[in-house]
Amino acid sequence: MNRLVFPILAIFALAISSCSDSKSYAELLRDENQAVNLFLSQHRVIDEIPADTVFETGPNAPYYRIDDEGNVYMQVLEKGTDEKPAKGDRVYFRYMRYNLFYYEVGKDNTDLGAGNMNDMSSTPTFFIYDDFSIEDSYQYGTGIQMPLEFLGYNSKVSLVIKSQDGPAGDMTYVIPYLYDITYSKPQI
Repeated sequence: MNRLVFPILAIFALAISSCSDSKSYAELLRDENQAVNLFLSQHRVIDEIPADTVFETGPNAPYYRIDDEGNVYMQVLEKGTDEKPAKGDRVYFRYMRYNLFYYEVGKDNTDLGAGNMNDMSSTPTFFIYDDFSIEDSYQYGTGIQMPLEFLGYNSKVSLVIKSQDGPAGDMTYVIPYLYDITYSKPQI
């Protein structure tokens, strides 16, 4: 009997220790909030969109909270044109994104980034604006489309997007990203 109890206890102890290594969803959300707060603490942050929607622009512009939940923050680098996309329009974008768990403000993070911003031989990525019923839009999450409520084509932004408004994979792993995005209109 003792020979049977020891292996069962050993397996039980191993199972408990492996469970303690994983984090709960609440702990993952806490870690995500800490990463976002650490990043934003090194920048000016404004908790609302200007009433006249006139944004400060450039690399020293503040990050504006653009949703009520505080999941998306936008720094306007270039305002773009006055022409905004309408619902159902195809919007092309080039982007580079950085995992905020590894990103360091003031460092060269080019090795950490992923996206098509620097590959001009690739076709720009696109989404259908404000139509999340099709994969071309929902696969990127809602966060990348939010700036176009305020800005037009040819705008360039830096976005902090928490997992809830990012692509499905980011939601699954609760990973916040910093995006550099340029939006453009189809040329046809």
